[in-house]
Amino acid sequence: MAVVVGIILAIIVCLTIALIVRKRVYDQVDHIEKWKLDITDRDVAKQIGKIKTLNLSGETLEKFEEWKEEWEKIVTKSLPDIEKYLMDAEEAADRFLVPKANKILKEAENHLEKIEEEIKEIIGELEELLYAEETGRGGAEELKPRIKGLRSMLSQSRYQYGKAEKQFDKEIDELEAILDQYDAFVNDGDYLKANESISELKESTEKVENKLDTFPDLLKQVKQELPSQLTNLSSGMKEMKESGYRIRHLGFEKEIITYQEQLKDIESQLETADITDVEQLLQQIETRILEMYEALEGEAIAKNYIEQKGPEYEDSVNQISATYETAKIEVEEIKKAYYVEDDDMERFQTMGKAIKALKGHVEELHQSIEDDKQSHSELKKGIEEGFKKIAQLEEEHESFKKSIANLRKDELEARDKLVEMRGQLTDLNRKLKKSNIPGVPSYIWTRFETAIQKNEKVMEALETYPLDMNNVQQALTEAKKSIEQAYEQVDMMLDQAYLTEQVIQYANRYRSKHSDLDNKLKEAERLFRNYEYELSLEHAAKAVEEIEPGSLQKIESYQTERSQ
Repeated sequence: MAVVVGIILAIIVCLTIALIVRKRVYDQVDHIEKWKLDITDRDVAKQIGKIKTLNLSGETLEKFEEWKEEWEKIVTKSLPDIEKYLMDAEEAADRFLVPKANKILKEAENHLEKIEEEIKEIIGELEELLYAEETGRGGAEELKPRIKGLRSMLSQSRYQYGKAEKQFDKEIDELEAILDQYDAFVNDGDYLKANESISELKESTEKVENKLDTFPDLLKQVKQELPSQLTNLSSGMKEMKESGYRIRHLGFEKEIITYQEQLKDIESQLETADITDVEQLLQQIETRILEMYEALEGEAIAKNYIEQKGPEYEDSVNQISATYETAKIEVEEIKKAYYVEDDDMERFQTMGKAIKALKGHVEELHQSIEDDKQSHSELKKGIEEGFKKIAQLEEEHESFKKSIANLRKDELEARDKLVEMRGQLTDLNRKLKKSNIPGVPSYIWTRFETAIQKNEKVMEALETYPLDMNNVQQALTEAKKSIEQAYEQVDMMLDQAYLTEQVIQYANRYRSKHSDLDNKLKEAERLFRNYEYELSLEHAAKAVEEIEPGSLQKIESYQTERSQ
């Protein structure tokens, strides 16, 4: 029983699926049917009929017949074939031959897509033709008065175009010929070629308009303005030569002739109404003329500069040369008293060579002014550089003078320092005598002797000629350091002696009760009397610390307060 129920359910499921699949086929059939009806309802014939307003001849007539025939073929054959596809698909679906039905429907879709492409191509070509007709007609209406205006402008201003007038007439004739060709294409119904000719005509018209607009100015520049400028430039150069200006080296005469010949070539080119690169060439010539004027102006300025600054420059060179010679004598005298560093002497000698070169430049300047081999601009540049070199040498000379002057200054300061250090040694000796200590340890006297010897070396350095201030400064440094060390050791020795006395006095309160302390203090006193203050302090401090720890710190604090 269960098996029978299962079979029945399976049959029901299969039947249900088959019905669903068949339903989908029917839906697809309905979709294609609607698509076919949509194409049928399109009034392509009416759209094709739009070109009837045009001249139906030549290419236009051929296109009209071709599109009409293609559309009739679609309506009478292609679309009915779709209906047959749909009937076959429904029949297959009724028999549950779904794969066959789908295959037939796919063929129907491909057929409809092909029909759509054919319609799209017809409409596209139609719109292109209508657009070409409209565009060409609008372009022709715009260009006709413009071409007429060109003819009128040329007729009224013929003198502005010179011999090129005939060529411009020909170019306008060519524009009118293209316009006539457009009319011919329209009459033949060839609107696409007519539109192409209008595009060509528009471009050509714009070129002619531009040429007619710019030509008069170009011709005026070539025949009048630039030749006049070159003539004036040539005349000005002649006057400058007669006035003593050095401009031969500039080579402008040949350049002017070259430009005059070039202008003749350009004029010949313009006579054929050819303005190719003319504007650029004329701009280059005009720019170069301005550059030549600037160069001539610079030469005039340079000549005036040389006339005014030349004597001043020569005086400046002579003055710094005289200053150097005087300084040279002074240096020789200074070298007898002081040792001058090699770097300073080399710097001084380099200055001499530079001054000698400047004097040579002055001589060359005189010669150049006489032989007329260099331009005033070049001579001006040389003088300007010479002035800069003089200013640099003056700074270097001042620096050298300060360096030499510092030798004497350093000597005086060294002697003053030597006197000051001798006074310091005297003060230190006086301090020892007033100290009331039993005596001065030998190492202190040794330090004194060393400081005195260092001071004597300073004196020896100061009495050696020529005086080497580097040696003097080194001796001064050593002497100063020796005195500082002597002061440091004397102060330390006196502090130890005074502290030892304080410690022994403080410890005396415990002597009667502590025999060991008494013995240790006696040893400390012995050392104190023998000038061994550091050892004496160690013995006394150790003894009192054993009896009263921290007492040494207390005594040091008390002594510090008293000293303050």
